[in-house]
Amino acid sequence: QVQLVESGGGLVQAGGSLRLSCAASGLTFSNYDMGWFRQAPGKEREFVAVISWSGGSTYVTNSVKGRFTISRNNAENTVYLQMNSLKPEDTAVYYCAANFRSMPVRTAAKNMDYWGKGTLVTVSS
Repeated sequence: QVQLVESGGGLVQAGGSLRLSCAASGLTFSNYDMGWFRQAPGKEREFVAVISWSGGSTYVTNSVKGRFTISRNNAENTVYLQMNSLKPEDTAVYYCAANFRSMPVRTAAKNMDYWGKGTLVTVSS
């Protein structure tokens, strides 16, 4: 079955960096656009970033633009989220998601086909 396993979360001070990874199995990775979402306590899950199946297109939400970068390695079935200049408001559980490739690339949580279980990122002030 399809599995998406996130790693790399943890506790970091404001201004620090973390790199999240999501290892995928059970699907043809290169056929899927991959996204990162996050959910803070008491809030709805929100879109963070997405990368197209080829890696040729990427989109990030405005609140993380210039700080977060999404990338992927199709040979290793892995997608990454590099997070720099972290802020306390970035604290959330970060989820990896897969959506069968589409045009345009989808960014809504309801359109994702598969989800990981999440990894917690805590940014202290």
